[in-house]
Amino acid sequence: MPETFDEATTLKRRTFVAASTAVAGLPLLTSDRLPASASTPTPADQLSTVRLTVNGEQRTAQVDNRTSLLDLLREHLDLPGTKKGCDQGACGACTVLVDDRRVNSCLILAVMAQDAHVTTIEGLARGRGEQLHPLQQAFIDHDGLQCGYCTPGQLLSGVACIAEGHTGSRAEIREWMSGNLCRCGAYTNIVSAIERTAKEA
Repeated sequence: MPETFDEATTLKRRTFVAASTAVAGLPLLTSDRLPASASTPTPADQLSTVRLTVNGEQRTAQVDNRTSLLDLLREHLDLPGTKKGCDQGACGACTVLVDDRRVNSCLILAVMAQDAHVTTIEGLARGRGEQLHPLQQAFIDHDGLQCGYCTPGQLLSGVACIAEGHTGSRAEIREWMSGNLCRCGAYTNIVSAIERTAKEA
């Protein structure tokens, strides 16, 4: 006799609950259970000393050659304002300025930034953070912060957008900010903030 809908649903639910319980009972993979290779120090020939200027200050760090600029900033230089989002260059949350050009720092190796000038959100304000950058103030005035997670990347990309002269119209701003504009509510306010700042520059 074929199962009724309720019987099939109940069977699937039981299977799901049983599987979930089994998985929950597995031991956690803690660091002392990781393979030895995961905690093995990086060989010296795979390390590089990276020197760069970050927010006007010369910084030096020794990193694995595979380290991204994003991880250099966050993990080695203690600058967590640049956000780690998709790690694939799609969300724009990791945008910083390298020699005044916007880049997705998750896609750039730290060694590629040797001797470069990098600006992160921590260095955007003036006078040691006492005076907001005009675009930061415009974001506040136009309520362009959305949830705030992507805001650092949006601000830096917006600064570059203005410097590049891509602010002739709202449509142009949207196009050149498309890699950083979320569609979760406040993107029109972000466009307004950039538009106002460009006019006042």
